[in-house]
Amino acid sequence: MSSRLRLPAAAALLLAACSTIDDSPADSPSAGAPSVSAPSSPSPSASASGSAVASPEPASASVSPVPETHEFEVTEHETFDEPWAMTFLPGTDAMVITERRGVLLIRDDRGIEPVTGTPESITVAGQGGLGDIIAGPTFAADGTVYLSWVNSDSSGRSGAVVGRGLLDVEQRTLTGLEVIWRQVPKTTGDGHFGHRLAVHDGHLYVTSGERRQMTPAQDLDTNLGAILRLTLDGDPAPGNPWAGEGDDVTDELWSKGHRNPLGISFDADGRLWETEMGPMGGDELNLIEAGSNYGWSEVSNGTHYDGTDIPDHAKGDGFVAPKVWWNPSISPGSLLIYQGDLFPAWTGDAFIGALSGEALIRVDLDGVKATEKETWSMDARIRAVAEAPDGSIWLLQDGEDAKLLELRPA
Repeated sequence: MSSRLRLPAAAALLLAACSTIDDSPADSPSAGAPSVSAPSSPSPSASASGSAVASPEPASASVSPVPETHEFEVTEHETFDEPWAMTFLPGTDAMVITERRGVLLIRDDRGIEPVTGTPESITVAGQGGLGDIIAGPTFAADGTVYLSWVNSDSSGRSGAVVGRGLLDVEQRTLTGLEVIWRQVPKTTGDGHFGHRLAVHDGHLYVTSGERRQMTPAQDLDTNLGAILRLTLDGDPAPGNPWAGEGDDVTDELWSKGHRNPLGISFDADGRLWETEMGPMGGDELNLIEAGSNYGWSEVSNGTHYDGTDIPDHAKGDGFVAPKVWWNPSISPGSLLIYQGDLFPAWTGDAFIGALSGEALIRVDLDGVKATEKETWSMDARIRAVAEAPDGSIWLLQDGEDAKLLELRPA
């Protein structure tokens, strides 16, 4: 049975939480890092970013103004075991959910059922496991989906991979799954895989963490610490900024200097936005530009976990600074740019699920500008955020017995 509760959108809380030793508790799927909450004054009023402004009407006409923000009700649905991602499948009433331990689930009017044909070799350790899933641009015609996960080689080194297959919603089957992209090189350790996915304008975008190795984020001979732009077949996309300067890995690169990018989304005008975890502090929301370097590990607005200083982003340092950053950490685990009209004041805004911050955060996007507007305490780590076809906003908590939450206007 579902349950409901109402949260006032204007009553924001300022949240601060992070690990002071290592960031694995903050971005580990099952960790429960404590959150410290301090009441604050309500967040500034939000503007209607991306909403159409009505033309003047005759005096006799009644025009409903777009509200500054919204209150919403939260409906609790089913629980899941360490979920990592969810997406609504085009042309269906189905949602598909990944669980880190390797289970792929379809949720629709038939209930919740597992999908057969998932990857046979998934490395489940630390932050590794089954990851993201998105529908391909031809899903409605042929069922194409893209799926990410972590696997290991015979020496125990691991890395993320991306596969493409055909998902049959009625039969609950995934067939023809083939790996089309790999992190290079595989490394030791079990963190900072990234592997969030997005498709836009005929290209596949993949986030790739630097695997806690730091220096690969500045190397052009690796696809670690980067955002990649690929063809839909997984090959380097023509026209990438470093194409021809090295091997095939270099040809994949769209941007560099990323640490642990766990959110990626396009706005209505085709701009690419990304969220990533900083070290101790310095979590970021970035506007991604082709050929740009975002600084890790040369600069950051956070510090190393041993207390060692890192130079802050500064004008003229050759790196692109974040549009919004957080210190203390919030541990951003996902990113949605809202395109619906069920919450008209929020159309075009970014929504970030915070893990250690245990919150949902709204950032107003106005062209290339970004302003943090509201934070709602969710009293749980938020792993994923998604928009339903009707414009409702859905959240997945993190860890065991993680609830699926539906947000609708109050």
